[in-house]
Order: sequence, then structure tokens, then C-alpha cells
Amino acid sequence: MTGFGVLTLLLPVLLGWASCHPVPGRKNFNKLLLISFDGFRWNYDQDVDTPNMDRLAQEGVKAKYLTPPFVTMTSPSHFTTISGRWIEDHGVIHNMMFNTETHWKYSFKTTQNKTEWWDNGVLPLWITAQRQGRKTASFHYPGGGAKYKGEAVQRSLVESHTHPDSNETEWRENIDIVMNWFTKEDFDFVTLYYGEPDNVGHKFGPETENRRVMIQQIDRTIGYLVEAIKRHSLTKHLNVIITSDHGMTTVKKSPNVTEILLTNYIKFKDLVKFDIVDYGGFGMILPKPGKEEAVYQALKNAHPHLNVYKKEEFPERFHFAKHKRVLPIVMYADSGYNINGVNHGFDNVYMDMKTIFRAFGPDFKKNHLAEPFDSIHIYPLMCKLLGVTPEPHNGSLAVTQEMLVKGNRESLHVLVTFHTVPLGPKEG
Repeated sequence: MTGFGVLTLLLPVLLGWASCHPVPGRKNFNKLLLISFDGFRWNYDQDVDTPNMDRLAQEGVKAKYLTPPFVTMTSPSHFTTISGRWIEDHGVIHNMMFNTETHWKYSFKTTQNKTEWWDNGVLPLWITAQRQGRKTASFHYPGGGAKYKGEAVQRSLVESHTHPDSNETEWRENIDIVMNWFTKEDFDFVTLYYGEPDNVGHKFGPETENRRVMIQQIDRTIGYLVEAIKRHSLTKHLNVIITSDHGMTTVKKSPNVTEILLTNYIKFKDLVKFDIVDYGGFGMILPKPGKEEAVYQALKNAHPHLNVYKKEEFPERFHFAKHKRVLPIVMYADSGYNINGVNHGFDNVYMDMKTIFRAFGPDFKKNHLAEPFDSIHIYPLMCKLLGVTPEPHNGSLAVTQEMLVKGNRESLHVLVTFHTVPLGPKEG
């Protein structure tokens, strides 16, 4: 057989190998780090000097703001980001896990080890990516400590009850740990969570010097992150998304306003079997048998800044009430008004509930200002970056694809040398 004949036989094989098989030791996607700073309102960096965040806006992508899902709480919002599903679909409807029969309520940190609260049939990206050959890890990220259909995240660290949320030294140590996961252990996707500035916002309020000091600490931490990425030679191999779960607002209190105290309008002992109403601007009630209409009628016009609905009449735009865990009476307060006593949980249409989105790395454009978008769309973006086929989700890559550099992904090549091979005219 002539050399030309051999080449004719081998060419389809060589081209097929090039298109379907990566070169040994190389990947056709970059690594991804998702960082969440809990309670970082969209404009927190506008009244304080943040040189590192400003630099990221020049070196990457900044969205004008991000709209979290309703209800604007930590666990529900984080799970929407990591799953791409609305809250009524994924079922993590509150920060607190609860049982209407035993009246048990589990705190935010306690729920982190409660698989039964998180595993409702929707797979988070960690599990989906693992099943497609990626290596994933969660560092304190809500939901990372659970199992999904019996499968755990490959590496997971869960916050302890006594974890110090604001220790800057520990923040840097956590970044170093994550960088080693990427470089020494070849993880592909890591989520990292920080509990600030949420805690300082709750304790002191969003319009305080305490909060501004915390934002400067976060900015220094981002500067340390960028330096650590360079030090670990990850600049050309790691994409980073920085975001949050919700914003924060100042709660109006007596004597300036009439606070929303439900005990002024209903007798809980007589009418209510179970309630979860002491967590900010949102609440749910399970009336005693036969008492639903009485509770609804007593509350629906009780306070000018309280919005009360039967579950089946709750506004569709929230994508919240259809899950079986949602109780029969659902309510939310207008911005700044607590129901019985937290500074978020309010309608996600309010600007104080909006949060941040920053992204940088080899697959992101530089100096790109993105229009506002819903956090539901982060999931398909992350799948695209990791080369992962997504699960069914409510987001759309069309919302975020303009952030990406076209053709920036590492291409697969095979080097073949031909000696004077006449290929003829190109067809098609």
C-alpha cells in the first residue's frame, strides 16, 4: 500500500482521536472557585475604600447587582446558586430545619449535617460534577456536608457551632488550604463560604462603621486571594466567582414605628399548631385543624406593612410556595419591618436585598460590566466553565455568556506531520 493510502486510512482515526481524547496530562476546562461572603449587599463597597475589589472590576467581570431568590436567607439562597433551581423546587425553604409534629427547630449551623433537610431530589453541582469525572470540595458552604442520593461531596468541611466567623488570619489560612487543594490534590471545583459581613450586619446594622470596617477586611482578603493564586501558579488555570446570598437592611423599631408583633392579633395557644415567625421579615404558620381561615382573616389586614397569604395564593413571582414543606399561611413584611423580631428575609425586589457578583480568571472578559441578573443563572455558567452537562435547572446560560472570552477554553490538539499530501478541494 502506498504512503498516500496509509495516510488516507489513518487520517479519520487521527482526527477522531484528536476530537474525543484530551492530550494526556491536560484538561479542556479550567478550575473553578466559588466564594460567598454572606450578607454582602450590592453597594457595600461604595462607601468605603476597596482597592482590591475595584481592581477586580478592571481585571474581570462586575455585575451591577445580583438578585437572590425569595426567601432571602442563607441556606435557601446558597442552594439555589449551587443547584440552579428555585427554592420551591429544591425544598431548602428556610435557614432552620423544622418538624411540625415534634415542634423541633434546628439552627442554621445544626442543619449543615442534616442530609434530610438538603436531599430532596435536586442534585447540587458538586455531585453532578463528580459524576462526570470532576473532583469537588466544599469549605463551609451551606449544603456541602449533606449526602445526595447517598453520595457525599468528595471533600467537605462543615462549620462548627463555635467557628469564629470574623477571624482574618483564619480567612487567609482557609484560602491557603483551598489553593493546596487545587495544586497538590488537583481538585477542579471548590466552594468557599465566609459568614461575614452578615454577622456584623445583624449585630450592628448595615449603615454602621462596624460594617464598613468588615468590608475593608473582606477587601484585604480578596487581595490575599489574588496573591495566593499567583503564588500557586494558578492565574491561567483558575476561574473565580465571588458572590453572596442576600443583602441587608436597617430594621425599623419602636418608638419610631409600630412593630409587627403577631401576638397583638392572634392567640397562638388557641389557633396555631406550629409557627416559624421569629426569623426576620418572613414567617409561616400551621393553624390548628379548622382554624386556617380564622388565622388568615385575623392577620391579612392586621398591619399595613405585613403581607399575608394562603399558601395556594402566594405570588408566583417568588417561585417559593409550591413545595410541600411550605406551611398553609405564608407572610412577609415590607422592607425594614420584622415579624416578631433579623435584617433580611424580605422581598427580593427591594434594592437592600440585592447582592454582589464578581468574576475573574482565564475564561472571563476584563473590565466587563454586566447588567443585573438573578442568581439562578450562576449554575449554568459554572457548568459551562467546568465542562459539565447540567442537571435540569431554572437558569439560562444566555444571561451570562457575554461575560466569557470566546474561544478561551484550552483546545485539544494533535500534532500530525504530512509530507506533500494533496487533499483536493474543500467540500461543503
